[in-house]
Amino acid sequence: MFDSTIEFIRALYDASPGNVIPLHAPTFAGNERKYLEECIDTTFVSSVGAFVDRFEQMIAEYTGAAGAVVTVNGTAALHMALMLAGVERGDLVITQALTFIATCNAIAYTGADPVFVDVDHDTMGLSPDALEQWLADNTIRNAAGECIHTATRRRVRACVVMHTFGHPARVERLLEICRAYGIELVEDAAESIGSLRAGRHTGTFAPIGALSFNGNKTITTGGGGMLLFSDAEMARHAKHLTTQAKVPHRWEFVHDSVGYNYRMPNINAALGCAQLEQLPDFLRSKRATASEYADFFADGHDGIRFMPEPAGTQSNYWLCAIELPDRDARDAFLTATNDAGVMTRPIWELMNRLPMWQDAISDDLTVTRRLADTIVNLPSGVRAAK
Repeated sequence: MFDSTIEFIRALYDASPGNVIPLHAPTFAGNERKYLEECIDTTFVSSVGAFVDRFEQMIAEYTGAAGAVVTVNGTAALHMALMLAGVERGDLVITQALTFIATCNAIAYTGADPVFVDVDHDTMGLSPDALEQWLADNTIRNAAGECIHTATRRRVRACVVMHTFGHPARVERLLEICRAYGIELVEDAAESIGSLRAGRHTGTFAPIGALSFNGNKTITTGGGGMLLFSDAEMARHAKHLTTQAKVPHRWEFVHDSVGYNYRMPNINAALGCAQLEQLPDFLRSKRATASEYADFFADGHDGIRFMPEPAGTQSNYWLCAIELPDRDARDAFLTATNDAGVMTRPIWELMNRLPMWQDAISDDLTVTRRLADTIVNLPSGVRAAK
């Protein structure tokens, strides 16, 4: 079973017999070596260097953000975003259970707890309908305009939406709902560099967004992240906090608040600059791969449905996703493909099923649980040009 699908994927990636097709390997085909050698030659390999500023400027221009600040990884970016959104110990932060653990880890770092709300089937991102219903049923606004969870009397300070596998969520409506309830929206755009909704880049709808450049992302700095801001002054403040809150001086070491060593080294930023220069080519390759997958599965081949980009969006298709009929079929597909050297993976274990958050507040998560049982990611890396 699934033999024709395996043959198709191996042919798509022109894989020789016995070779394993990775889920998403990085591609280094540009100025990476040149820029890294420049770092070494100048000795600026740590957090001070020209490539850090260049990478921030390039990302701001590419995404249309008012400001961009690099971080050592995407989780650090999310942690800083939540702190800047005013999340404090004891608060509640609404998010989706269908996400990578970094989203919830960042919430935990602030001393807050997650509240899990269902996702939309087509975006696999937080559902505006589910969010609005949960807020209407479970919260009130106090005299100060804060959103209060009626059962626990805890403040609901923020909401984090993730653009799952690069597919943009319905972020405009989420933003409207959050504003109506006095909640700060943060975009976890870790997976969605190059993804657009209504022609606008993910991570730039909310006041703060976060990108990731981990080794498995569309472009990589080895490890790294980026904060995106709609306000340039907030970006400058974030830069200060992520560089140990050090007051500029020629030789004195003075710090004006608790800061964080979240700086991205120059050598990583150099890699990022070279990768970003190639992003248009990477996106063309990945979207072409998604189109071929969509055509192959168009007739429900092997009971499989391809998950296309939602209407009104342009996805980067970071990881192409398919939907199987049920969990048994999902597990059979995972076994057959991985046995054949085609790396496939299920969606992450749902956050509310992990021991840290098994008692977290949530709605019924109907769509979330269905997707967890049926979604599989296919090899989605950039293919070599022919």
